[in-house]
Amino acid sequence: MTVKVKICGLRRPEDVDFANRLRPDAVGFVFAAGSRRRVTPTEALALKRCLAPGIVAAGVFAGDSPEAIAAVVASGAIDAVQLHSADGDEERIAALRALVPGVPLVRAVKVRTADDLATAEASSADLVLLDAGAGGGVPFDWRILAGHPFSRPFWLAGGLTPENVAEAVRFARPRGVDASSGVETGGFKDFAKMQQFIAEARK
Repeated sequence: MTVKVKICGLRRPEDVDFANRLRPDAVGFVFAAGSRRRVTPTEALALKRCLAPGIVAAGVFAGDSPEAIAAVVASGAIDAVQLHSADGDEERIAALRALVPGVPLVRAVKVRTADDLATAEASSADLVLLDAGAGGGVPFDWRILAGHPFSRPFWLAGGLTPENVAEAVRFARPRGVDASSGVETGGFKDFAKMQQFIAEARK
């Protein structure tokens, strides 16, 4: 099975143009407060309207109410919801299922120990994303997965770059991979790095 690829943190029209040319499976628009990649719902909708059909747009949230997230979904700016921090607890997932039925829900879990893997394994989200943290650019220790096999499909994020993504895929066997800072130069998306990352992940 070909590994799926998501490029997160798109915020400029040229970022969307890069994605349209390279065709990752998904992209991410960040709504989390404090992120330098943050976009407003209005900005995200304008970017989404330029995104090629077939590329899924996920909204990345941390701290927003289920009602606020549902409003972004209703606007048409995103196709899926990615939950970080306290947004990922079961009560909030249940609330979102009632508000946006049928919209895929992704639970991002910061991995440090085997207990974090257990949290991800038990999540009722449609998909789990095993992450190193909030854009720190450093991967978590993938050896945790070797010692505690993960039975459900998952995506891998955190510190992935064109140079290490092939190794990550071979070692961790994720369903998909997600990159943000690893495909940037000077804080902005870099076409060549995105191209290399996607090719390395899928080869």
